Parts: sequence; structure tokens; C-alpha cells
Amino acid sequence: MADRPSTPPRGGARPQAPMTPEQVRRMEEARLKAKALRTAADAAKPPPALSKTAPASLKRAHSSISSSTVPPTLRDASKITQPSDPTLQPAKKFARDAYIEYDFSKMTDTKGGFLSKEDDPHNRAMRSGRREEEKEEKPAHMTLAEWERHQTIKKLRAARQGPFEPGISVLNLDNSAKDGKDQCRECGSLEIDWKWEEVFGVSVCARCKETIPEKYSLLTKTEAREDYLLTDPELKDEELLPHLSRPNPHKSSFHDMQLFLRFQVEDYAFSPKKWGSPENLDAEFEKRQTVSKARKEKKFNSKLADLKKRTRVEAYKRSKLAAARGEGGREAQFGDKVTRYGERHEHEWGRAVLDPESGMSKKTCVDCGMEIEELEF
Repeated sequence: MADRPSTPPRGGARPQAPMTPEQVRRMEEARLKAKALRTAADAAKPPPALSKTAPASLKRAHSSISSSTVPPTLRDASKITQPSDPTLQPAKKFARDAYIEYDFSKMTDTKGGFLSKEDDPHNRAMRSGRREEEKEEKPAHMTLAEWERHQTIKKLRAARQGPFEPGISVLNLDNSAKDGKDQCRECGSLEIDWKWEEVFGVSVCARCKETIPEKYSLLTKTEAREDYLLTDPELKDEELLPHLSRPNPHKSSFHDMQLFLRFQVEDYAFSPKKWGSPENLDAEFEKRQTVSKARKEKKFNSKLADLKKRTRVEAYKRSKLAAARGEGGREAQFGDKVTRYGERHEHEWGRAVLDPESGMSKKTCVDCGMEIEELEF
């Protein structure tokens, strides 16, 4: 049978062909060229400085391995001779009994490491309230007198008072009289309060506001809620009930005080949208008072029943205590000490009484009746 060629196994390493003489010659030439380049580079380097006291094979000069300039990546602070910032100095080592004097004028308040509104003045989350948000700081180029004058002019312009109050023109008198605008709704005066006209939409003069308080007096939000039984959504609706904001007189950090006009609150409360009439409002107020009183009485009665229950338990314990002592005829009194099972008795001695026969003082236990004699020296 004739031998046929065998197939090499799959995935196995195939034997490499031997190198030709040409390949061997090229590889040797590349090795010799690389060796020549390395020798030329070593010859171009300056020789290292050698120490006078030690051979070159054992020790190198200190100048060859050290440098006067500190690298910027060095993290060891003890090796930094001169810090870049002259204000940064290492902390001194003080003894426990050493007196340390601080110059507070040169110290900086770091706020405990927390961010403050000085660090980020445009961050609203660091402001406590709206009043602080609206507060402005004096510019550096203005003096204190100029800043106060600027603030006064700003307040007058916002309130439309003083030189910023709208003037009364003779040309507009006839038109104002016909339209009824820009006139006091009570006396027809042209000197109305422009702030009220802007906020409440009501034209009224200062004299009528003082003489007719039953209509033009201001109510706080609490008074409108409790006296007229209005809800918070109704009071927050500025189209329904406009309000005037004023700083809180109790504390400046509190929210602004909201003031409502009395006759506007009454008109809405007595309208068919709310209660309908003052009588219906009084009836609703009495109803709520009755419900609140009944709720309080129910809570008081439940607490009283609980107290009676606990009192009965204490009376039962006192009666059992009197029976255990052989005092069957004696009723349990309030204030008697209740001794639990297994509790050790402790004498409670009363006041010392002098015995005329023996001439000695005697004390009696309040609970068990035991008597002892005392001799005073």
C-alpha cells in the first residue's frame, strides 16, 4: 500500500522555515548600526563629577543628585525652604502654660468652613428672607449722606409721595369731575392717597381714611381669617382681595404683614359667594364655637374618666393594705402609702414627743406604729 501525505493537525504551531543567508546578513548589520549609535550617544554625554574622597564606583557627588530648586510636584512641606506665599507660615509649638496673644484685626472669619452670602451673593438659597433679598448695599463710590439721600428718594418714588406725587392740573378738573376718577369717593377731594389707589384700586383722601374707620381701616390676615371666617386660598387671591404688604413689626426676619381693606373684606364675606349676610356669618361663628366647645368638653370628660379609673385602682390597693395590717375597720385614706408585694418596709418617723414619766423622747412610725426612744446629750 502506497504512503500518502498526512494532513497537519488544526490549530497546531507550524514549523518555521530556516532563515536564509540574506536575512542573517541584514539582521547583523542592524545590530551593529544600533550599537554604534549607542556608543556615540554615550561619548557625547559629559562625564559625571566624582567625589575626591571616594572612588567613582562607590559614591557620587551631592551636587549631581540634589538641586536648589524645589520641583512643583513636591508634597513634602518640611523640605520647602521659602514658601511662595509669605503670609503662610508654619505653626509654632507652644507649651500648655504658654500665653498666646492673637491679633484679631488680622484674623479672617471663615464661617466655620461653610459658604455664606458674601462668597456667593447671587445665590438665593443663602438668603434668609425676602426683606434681606431686597436690601441693597452701599456702593463704594458713594458717601453715607449720598446713600441715605438715594434711599429716601427711592422710598418717596415707590410711595408716590413728596415731589413724586402726581400733580393736579386745572385742565383735568372738568374731566375728573365728570369721570369720577382721581377724586375721593367720599368728599370729592383731588388729594387722594395714590398708594391706596395703586394697591386697592380705591380713591380716598387721608382725612376720610381717619374719619371713617369702619370702612377704610386695615385688617391683618389673622383678623380676616378669624373674624370673617375666610380661608387662606381666598386671602392669597390678589384679584379677589388685594392686600398691602408692610414689614412685620414684631421681628424683621418674619414674613411681611398683609393688610386688607375692611369694606372690601366685608363686601366679599357678606356676598352670596361666601356667607350671604352678617346674620349667616354670626350663625356660622356660633356653630363653630359650639362644635369647638363640645370637642373640648369631650376631651376633658375622657381625661376625667381616666383619672377616676386610676383613682379607683389606688383606693383598692389602699383597702387591701389596711386589711393586711389588721385595720379592717379603718377606711383607706387618700395619701396612704401603697406597699407593693415584696417591697421592704422603711420606717417614717414622726415628730419626737417627750415622755413625762421616763423623761426621754419617743418617735412613732407613721405606717407600722413602732416606737423608739431617743436620748439627747
